[in-house]
Amino acid sequence: MPYLFHWGVFLERASASETYLDWIVSGLKVTIAVGSTSWIIALCIGSILGVMRTLPNKWASGFASAYVELFRNVPLLVQLFIWYFVVPELLPWGTAIKQMNPVTQQFLAGVICLGTFTAARICELVRSGIGSLSRGQGNASLALGLTSLQTYRYVVLPMAFRIIVPPLTTEFVNIFQNSAVASTIGLLDLAGQGRQLVDYTARPYESFIAVTMLYCLLNVAVMMLMRWIERRTRVPGYISTK
Repeated sequence: MPYLFHWGVFLERASASETYLDWIVSGLKVTIAVGSTSWIIALCIGSILGVMRTLPNKWASGFASAYVELFRNVPLLVQLFIWYFVVPELLPWGTAIKQMNPVTQQFLAGVICLGTFTAARICELVRSGIGSLSRGQGNASLALGLTSLQTYRYVVLPMAFRIIVPPLTTEFVNIFQNSAVASTIGLLDLAGQGRQLVDYTARPYESFIAVTMLYCLLNVAVMMLMRWIERRTRVPGYISTK
């Protein structure tokens, strides 16, 4: 017997004040919040570590290398469980964390996990972007009297980030996709709400088709934003426009 789709399920009442569509929209908002916050953390930490990997100081580069090896080689789901279950037990203020609102605790664990995990990948992108630049740019900056910090800030990093915008786009898309793992600790993001919708309505096809379409729309929006940034920041004559 063929499956009979019932798209009107989203307009049915889940409670006195909510429909099932409201659940999906709520999950989408959580996914956007988790992904956006994680991206800010990852970009900041990854940029710092990427610069550290290019410094002549062996302690700085060694620390950044160790960070990358650790966070890139441990599965994301394992890292999430460590942040959510293990870290609060090890911290002196762990009791306060465990007494937080469960949703807040799940959100923080998901954001920190995704941010630190993606930072290791961004670190390598920043390092490769800096490595692709001609040494003459940095040497010329130092010859003009700029300090190493000023050279990185005004010359090296602005050019490096322009070069790595395409791979950064991939990581930006991935962070929203990877945010779905947060549903394993109970966070009702888009994936979590989709699974809850199946439990309440027994409509798996409608639920996960809707969730899939929203993930696709979210990723398309991210790619359009990054392409706009790439066009706006491109240096004429330096990076091919093809």
